[in-house]
Amino acid sequence: MTSRQTEQTTKTTSQNRKFKDSSAKLIFGDPILCAQFLRGYTDIELLKDVQPEDIEDVTNRFISMWQEERDSDTVKKIHLKNQGEMDTLYLITLIEHQTKVDYDMSFRILRYIVLILTDYASEAEKKQPGCTALKRFRYPPVLPIVFYDGEQNWTAVKNFQERTALSDLLGEYIPNFQYLVVPLSRYSNQELIEKEDELSLIMLIDKLRSAADFHELKEIPDDYFENISRDSPQTLLKLISKIVAAFLHRLNIPKEEIGTFTDQIERRDLKMFFDHFEYYDVQATRRESKAEGKAESVLSILEDLGRVPDNLRTRILEEQDLDLLTTWVKGAARAASVEGFITEYLPELKES
Repeated sequence: MTSRQTEQTTKTTSQNRKFKDSSAKLIFGDPILCAQFLRGYTDIELLKDVQPEDIEDVTNRFISMWQEERDSDTVKKIHLKNQGEMDTLYLITLIEHQTKVDYDMSFRILRYIVLILTDYASEAEKKQPGCTALKRFRYPPVLPIVFYDGEQNWTAVKNFQERTALSDLLGEYIPNFQYLVVPLSRYSNQELIEKEDELSLIMLIDKLRSAADFHELKEIPDDYFENISRDSPQTLLKLISKIVAAFLHRLNIPKEEIGTFTDQIERRDLKMFFDHFEYYDVQATRRESKAEGKAESVLSILEDLGRVPDNLRTRILEEQDLDLLTTWVKGAARAASVEGFITEYLPELKES
């Protein structure tokens, strides 16, 4: 495979994840949406009255220390009311939407917690040298939340202690904390509609996996859109339009048409936008038909070379990117064997 083909394959397989990361960061980067999330989706009494002005984004302070690229992770400083001497809570939000559950999530969060508390202690020492050694010194609480919009159930253990060997014998000496998982799949469309806020609309969009899913939004009452259109600040409408644009881009809707639809959102015409779900469905059907034809061509060529494994057949039939399928057609024609094609174009299948 040429370097250009490798770049195309990498770009295609990571494109959806990047768009989802971008959308998630827009959500948790906005104080209004973040406050809506904390009030309406965490079920934590301490956060029931949190307001946008109580939230300070300190992500950049910690991401620069991080070894991995985690563009969708955020760290917030929540200013608490009426909590005595400790008026600060740190919030870690990690966004997961991969097909495979991250079973090392508890350790990733532990590393974040150590970074945050180390930084907190350092800042406290600057203000009052030696304070961290005093009996009265207290560290702030750190609340880790994983927002998961994958389709599978989250099956990873949420307590770090359970991730540690011999915890049944040495449990009291092992860090013992749990992170909160908020799975998007927990909420039905009706439950989201009843919340009647901007975040619920974004989550409804986030649940869409294909153009055909727009049919599920057909029954949304008009007053839902009218209330959000009327009450939302213009900055939030622009943010919603960016998230919608990311979704439409994944459907390969032309940029000019994406602009037309997002303009409707910014003009507070949300109902008109969702009324176009039939259009998206037709466009997607046309692209899926073309993709299916190219996928069948790849399989036909490979079948002449030998048996096509089930995982390879499934992977090829699931692909919707026409440019990548064209690359595979040409690659299959040049391949000396099915195994050679897998090695050259889909080496990850050899490990599955």
